[in-house]
Amino acid sequence: MDLNPAPLSAFSPIVVITLVFLTLLTVLVVIIVYLYRNKGSYLTYERPAAEPDGAVQMEDTPSKEKEEYFI
Repeated sequence: MDLNPAPLSAFSPIVVITLVFLTLLTVLVVIIVYLYRNKGSYLTYERPAAEPDGAVQMEDTPSKEKEEYFI
């Protein structure tokens, strides 16, 4: 009667390396597909570039009462 368990030849280093590589490759593909499908659009509140006339004009010279001095 043989009391030794079956040899673990199925878990040789090359099999483990291959399984790890395939797992990482699968995770990478899933992430890429997810990011491609969920690009998403975002809403901005900026005016389009076609309307440059709507810009606010700053005063050229500030009045004396608004001057500030930083020491």
